[in-house]
Amino acid sequence: MKPVIAIVGRPNVGKSTLFNRLIGRRSALVDPTPGVTRDRREGDAMLGKLRFTAVDTAGLEEAPESQVESEMQLQTQRAIQDADAALLVFDARAGVTPLDRHFADMMRKSRSPVILVANKCEARSADAGRLEAYELGLGDPVAIASEHGIGMPDLEDAILAALEGFEWDKEDLDPKARYAAEDRIAAELDDESDEEEEEVYHGPLQLAIVGRPNVGKSTLVNKLLGDERVITGPEAGITRDAISIEWTWQGTPIKLIDTAGMRRKARIDKKVEKLSVGDTLEAIRFAHVVVLVVDATMMPEKQDLVIARHIIDEGRAIVIAVNKWDVVEDGPAALKLMFDRMEISLPQIRGVPVVTLSALTSRGIHKLLPEVLAVYEVWNRRVPTGPLNRWLGYAVERHPPPIFHGRRLRIRYMTQSKSRPPTFVVFTSQPKGMPESYIRYLTNGIREEFDFPGVPIRINLRGQKNPYAPGGDGT
Repeated sequence: MKPVIAIVGRPNVGKSTLFNRLIGRRSALVDPTPGVTRDRREGDAMLGKLRFTAVDTAGLEEAPESQVESEMQLQTQRAIQDADAALLVFDARAGVTPLDRHFADMMRKSRSPVILVANKCEARSADAGRLEAYELGLGDPVAIASEHGIGMPDLEDAILAALEGFEWDKEDLDPKARYAAEDRIAAELDDESDEEEEEVYHGPLQLAIVGRPNVGKSTLVNKLLGDERVITGPEAGITRDAISIEWTWQGTPIKLIDTAGMRRKARIDKKVEKLSVGDTLEAIRFAHVVVLVVDATMMPEKQDLVIARHIIDEGRAIVIAVNKWDVVEDGPAALKLMFDRMEISLPQIRGVPVVTLSALTSRGIHKLLPEVLAVYEVWNRRVPTGPLNRWLGYAVERHPPPIFHGRRLRIRYMTQSKSRPPTFVVFTSQPKGMPESYIRYLTNGIREEFDFPGVPIRINLRGQKNPYAPGGDGT
């Protein structure tokens, strides 16, 4: 059983830096600009022998000025309510501010234990601010410097003391038991024989929601979850971090990732937006299936096709969600326009599932996840070598390979080396002489013959080993 610990405080005191330190990777965006974090972000944290769920939150404001800031405060308040403990972080170099005092008063009313954390204590100049924090009445402030990893053992002791009655898993508290459990799991995995060369994945389906700004990605995520989990609004660019949410749909564990909108590079001039786009690209890189959300009233624009091309280049399965379908007057004409543009701009992938929906009214939402699971199954599919080579013989007979340096290229056989995405190895006499057009011919043939819609297919060429030929591969 893992406790949930929320990290709260006023803007720009280092909450996201501490969150990244606890989860062991750069997940939350960090920038000197106040208010970078907007949605709450969760991650599996490790601090010494402790294992818990850390929650990064937006900076607390005494009087939110806009609707977005009000939504940010609601998300932070929900994180505090759901947490088993809270880390109230303040900047020791700046000292205790009136805003720190205001929220210390608020946190004293919380049902959960509150740990006062003095951040940025790497220099002696922070001592005065740390001592000043005793007036807040929340006990001894824990002095840390999250950017440099200073004071983490003290923070571990403070969390253990605050959650004294919590029933931790024994493996969390006992390093020997934890290491024994890890060895046991490794041994079990070693005993499982598998003919596939690739590693078998046992985790949740990684599903990323991407698209241009203001196409309704966050609204779609909230509708899928049935909860106001991420902030939405009419303004473009509200989402900044790629927010991941663990979720189960009809027995299938899913890690749902809401991402920031991706504009053309020429229009990105702010550092925070550049960081957000980088976060989105990383979400695509580690996803299994990517839902590309497009606006039905202006679809598909060039940037939509650029994003789709990037998803394909990363080898991810793709589903296109056409949002705001409730305001489209001529549905068949709009779909025809989209398919025509995809046929011209994305010829390397055919049969992409397209779901028309309205995230605002929930119309068509129920059709999205069945398509996601179907394309995920295709992305994991493997073709036996026998049927694959029988098809290859027919394909080569119908359309023989071209001539290279006066001799016709010979294709000996083919095998599927891996899935996720489907990847095939073709053994041929002269790999360097095989034109791209013939590789596309084989790719389209595999897609049609073995039913691989909506996923990229990769073909690698290999030559036969020849010790007397330059390079040793006959090329």
